[in-house]
Amino acid sequence: MGVLEIESEHQFTELTQANDSKLLALYFHTPWAGPCKTMNQVFRTLADSKANDPSITFLSINADELSEISELFDVSAVPYFILIRNQTILKELSGADPKEFIAALNQFAGESSKNAIPATVSTTTTTTAEKSPSASEPVQESEEALNERLHKLTTAAPIMLFMKGSPSSPQCGFSRQLVAILREHQVRFGFFDILKDDSVRQGLKKFSDWPTFPQLYINGEFQGGLDIIKENIEEDEHFFENAVNATAAA
Repeated sequence: MGVLEIESEHQFTELTQANDSKLLALYFHTPWAGPCKTMNQVFRTLADSKANDPSITFLSINADELSEISELFDVSAVPYFILIRNQTILKELSGADPKEFIAALNQFAGESSKNAIPATVSTTTTTTAEKSPSASEPVQESEEALNERLHKLTTAAPIMLFMKGSPSSPQCGFSRQLVAILREHQVRFGFFDILKDDSVRQGLKKFSDWPTFPQLYINGEFQGGLDIIKENIEEDEHFFENAVNATAAA
């Protein structure tokens, strides 16, 4: 069957209610988020590999165009994956980690290792430039190359959060608070888990001239950490909207 593109809330409701016994893999994405460009192809590849399996349905949802569905699941960062069966959420995953999604898919599909999707399936759809090295895979990278990569990361989405962990599972209190602030103000944002890439973690400190995390960027411009963002909101309740407009104009 491949990927089903959801076009309306009505269609989504019909599909989810009619397929209670199936494992539903929901993929929330937006056209502006850089990490989604890679995960779009990964998701399609996985769906194609399970095209003959009637027990799994893959649903693709544009988080911006179908905001009512996004709000139903409290989706504020993309890529975002949700696995559902019998109208029960089994797993939620945030971020562009194909292996993590594949592992969850295999777990809840109840497949044997013989029939499970190989974790390497994603490597055929990503190039070396698109992959982010993990902290356990040291890479020799020049300062110039690192700065170029940092520039691409900070502009991957209009609002980018560099944090410890993911929005669904923050690994420090400060990151958790900033995620809560963004969600409270209904801000859609991309994110990067600095714990998975020490080069980015250390490089951003110099890149932004700011020693701690989380760090928030709007249209590639560093805005500050948790305390500064709080102060900006106190001074201007429309801070995020105004900052996006100001940086875009600049």
